[in-house]
Amino acid sequence: MYLAGLFQYPLKSGRAIARQAADIRLDGMSGDRRLMLVDDKGQGVTQRDLPALAAVVASVEGDQATLHFGGNQVSASFEPTRRLSVTVWSSPVDAALAPEAVNATLSGWFSQSLRLVQMDGQAARLAGGDWAGAPVPVGFADEYPLLVTTTGSLAALNATLAERGEPAVGMDRFRTNLLIAHDVPWDEDLWEAVEIGGVRIDLVKPCTRCIVTTQDQETGARTGGNPIPALSRTRMSGDRRVVGVLFGWNAVPRGEGRLSVGEPVRVLSRRAEAWPMRQPGQRREGP
Repeated sequence: MYLAGLFQYPLKSGRAIARQAADIRLDGMSGDRRLMLVDDKGQGVTQRDLPALAAVVASVEGDQATLHFGGNQVSASFEPTRRLSVTVWSSPVDAALAPEAVNATLSGWFSQSLRLVQMDGQAARLAGGDWAGAPVPVGFADEYPLLVTTTGSLAALNATLAERGEPAVGMDRFRTNLLIAHDVPWDEDLWEAVEIGGVRIDLVKPCTRCIVTTQDQETGARTGGNPIPALSRTRMSGDRRVVGVLFGWNAVPRGEGRLSVGEPVRVLSRRAEAWPMRQPGQRREGP
């Protein structure tokens, strides 16, 4: 069992960048989800609302960000004194705000009012305390610093899609950070913690999946195999605390270090029981 892929998303809901090596910090992968587009209310905008974000390629060097979309490019320099209060779901962040000319360009690209913000050195956010034991630092990710998936589980999903007469989907649909090569599907449901490159990573909460998994991650078009109905056959959460179909685990690093593709992955501890899955017609467990 080894680390098969490292994926960074400089812009929340933007194109994935594959890395051969990456620094892991307590708040996640360095450079991951440090940029975000927000609407007029300061609420984060994702592919759920704007599928075309899948086609945006972003990079960050210090306080300079560059975005590419449809043959166009715009660069933004962030000044620490220019700030905006924004929200990731219900979590507030005091973020650095891009210049108005940049925001006007981005609004023109997508024909709606948008602003670009950065999680800079002055910004801070804590989330995930209910499942991580205590709130943990995180960037603009939905709630947790990392997402862990396995090749075996993707193979099992694609087998189900084939049974339904649908084409296979790639792991890019699931926007993972750490892809682990492991042949046993859904074995990650039993992992409490793994160790990669000397860094302990706790798997704290299964990840519910949404309409983004139905979108091509090159174009944003809703096409190809649809993982949601396929997952609903065997991966519908049976615990009412987490509602929906499940694929992958939200994870929290308990240390810092540099990870490289190809490094071995060691399971440090296992759960006594896997996460309960609901059968058709069965009620969910839990309070």
